[in-house]
Amino acid sequence: MGAKYRIAVFASGQGSNFQNLLDASRTGDLDAEIVLLVCDKPQAFVVERARRAGVECYLFNPKLYARREDYEAEIAAELEKRGVDLVVLAGYMRLLTSVLVEPYAGRMINIHPSLLPAFPGKDAIGQAWEYGVKVTGVTVHLVDGGMDTGAVIAQTAVDITPDDTLDSLEAKIHDAEQRLYPQVVSWFATNQVRLEGRKVTILSE
Repeated sequence: MGAKYRIAVFASGQGSNFQNLLDASRTGDLDAEIVLLVCDKPQAFVVERARRAGVECYLFNPKLYARREDYEAEIAAELEKRGVDLVVLAGYMRLLTSVLVEPYAGRMINIHPSLLPAFPGKDAIGQAWEYGVKVTGVTVHLVDGGMDTGAVIAQTAVDITPDDTLDSLEAKIHDAEQRLYPQVVSWFATNQVRLEGRKVTILSE
């Protein structure tokens, strides 16, 4: 048996998607191992989740660096040291530069709570709610350094019904995220993802 597929998760907040991926890896639903958490907010609850699970953390304060490229170079070294196969952004609230994007081109993914290209950026759920759309959803895409502009890997639609509230819509979106993200990571772990231009194809097992 070969070495287990190695992923690093970048997160800035509560860490619900981090926990979901961790649980999936522990139960065997996801044949991959989280070998590092990268977090720009050392007091975030995701750090406590990682420590409880015995996952190594790389924590940093961006304000202590003159440029983003400086702390990203340190992160890149940590990723290389651990032989990371895939970088998974899970509520990481910072745009990335070419220092990280280029070496992990095609191996860095993000999850966004809308059907991109609709409602990119912050508060996508609130944007969709205020706009009055009838269908929104979740997108997992490759990271290219732009604001939610990378090639789409997978999407799940979520209906907005007349009896929904913003809170109930948020709950539905989060449920969809927790179903979709481990599935997409598993596609990478089993080498099923192919990219041609902006077209992503998932090969059957």
